Amino acid sequence: MLRTIGAIAAALVAIALPAMPSAAPVARFGEITYVGEKGPPPPPGTFRNPILPGFQPDPSIVRVGDDFYLVNSTFGWFPGIPIYHSRDLVHWNLVGHAIDRPRMLDFTGLSIDNDGVYAPAIEWHAGKFFILNTCVRCPGSIGGNFLVTADRPEGPWSDPVPLDFEGIDPSLFIDDDGTAWIVNNGEPEGPPRYEGHRAIWIQQFDLQTLKLFGPRKVLVDGGVHREDKPIWAEGPHIYKEGGWYYLMAAEGGTAEQHSETIYRSRRPDGPYEAGPVNPILTQRDLPADRPYRVEATGHADLVKLDDGSWWGVFLATRPFAGQSTLLGRETWLLPVEWRDGWPVFLDPGEPVPEVVPLPNLLPFAGTDWSRWTQVFDEQPSSPEWLQMRVPDSNRWLSHDAEDRLVMVARPVPAGSLELPSFVGRRLRHPTATYTTQLSFDPEQDGDFAGFLALIDENHFLAFGIEQVGGRRSLAVRWRHSAEQPEQGELLHSLPLDETGQIELQFAIDRGEADLAWRPVGAGEWRAFSDNVDVEFMSSIHAGLFTGVVVGPYAFSPAS
Repeated sequence: MLRTIGAIAAALVAIALPAMPSAAPVARFGEITYVGEKGPPPPPGTFRNPILPGFQPDPSIVRVGDDFYLVNSTFGWFPGIPIYHSRDLVHWNLVGHAIDRPRMLDFTGLSIDNDGVYAPAIEWHAGKFFILNTCVRCPGSIGGNFLVTADRPEGPWSDPVPLDFEGIDPSLFIDDDGTAWIVNNGEPEGPPRYEGHRAIWIQQFDLQTLKLFGPRKVLVDGGVHREDKPIWAEGPHIYKEGGWYYLMAAEGGTAEQHSETIYRSRRPDGPYEAGPVNPILTQRDLPADRPYRVEATGHADLVKLDDGSWWGVFLATRPFAGQSTLLGRETWLLPVEWRDGWPVFLDPGEPVPEVVPLPNLLPFAGTDWSRWTQVFDEQPSSPEWLQMRVPDSNRWLSHDAEDRLVMVARPVPAGSLELPSFVGRRLRHPTATYTTQLSFDPEQDGDFAGFLALIDENHFLAFGIEQVGGRRSLAVRWRHSAEQPEQGELLHSLPLDETGQIELQFAIDRGEADLAWRPVGAGEWRAFSDNVDVEFMSSIHAGLFTGVVVGPYAFSPAS
């Protein structure tokens, strides 16, 4: 029985793979290493954000005793909805995925950036975990809002249960008496008055039958100041504190105008009044030349500790220029202060601090995201590995006796809406280096194998071995618009006189990349292309929702 890599393991571990098709060229990748530049350690008693670096948007958190669990959006990537565990709120380990079986949801033909699973919300009650989510534009019976349940955060998670209401971003609130409500974003009553006009809705929910019942009601129409035509009220959560019900929701869209707003009521179904200070979290209107610039803060969730303190997780970005970042929206943590009965993250005009005092919790051993090495042997691999959309039988992916990843080059390019021969992991640092050993003998022009870095189907860079003009060559391809070929345009190539296995180095520094290679066992790296502009892969150019994922890739044009 063979084991495949990564987070795909839940669906693919222990699958007996038939022989590879003889007509297709095969790439073999040796161990892959990643080194990210995480910066200086924080002063004692403090931590540096983000707590989950890289593509980790739309965080939702729940506390169960001494344990905290957090989930994020994954859109068209599989496995979907990562589940992280911590005991100190700062250091986290990936313990599973809520969408880890290929037939749970159907991502066929979807964009990995704009479609798929949006904004999950996690809750726990009476020994059971609930995750509510939306599968946007998913074909099949689960093409909208749904929930999954589990007795343990590691799973197994149930098959999705459809929820029959319009909109996105559902979350579950369970009152002290066990009464449950679902709150979500949806279209307003009557026609929208402007683009982005949304409302926050609520409806009662039966925890036994998993059915909604009773009237569906609008809690917020538009946002805090309706006269200003606020856009994209979304990501709502309800909390109870001091006899009040607090409704928190994002507003302003998920780019530089993003914010978090607060309301309260004496009843979970309203009416709600807006707080005296709104938004309670935003970085808009701050000077662009400020030090330690953080942008797009919002889509938050709150948790209370035993010492009475409150903490909030939220998404934010770290642009290297303008609003450009290859990392996408990341997960951050800040303390939340209560003033006159209202929670506040930051005062208006207050920037996100560079270092933050640690929560009053015991230290926890979390994952060091800055360094990893993947050896492709028979042991279960890291659950960090992702595939685009939903895996098939994976006849194109295995490993060999030399602990190498074996990947068949198939006629499915990275720019298609199908399943290319590709597995990758999130880029988690502004400056990072990937290395691997590659053995590949192309058979026709266009046969390619190497590293692929992409944020979506229309924005990627590939570096590796390709047959160009009848010769085995080093090559780099890129795609920065839908008008370019799905396999990308050939940016640069160089005939490769060396035979056999070589090593590749893919070094990213914010908006630039250095590509290098060397024969196996050689000392110095040989520059192939320096200062390649990769700013076009920034999330602001690709649809805002995801971040760059990097890994081994192989492609062969149809014969």
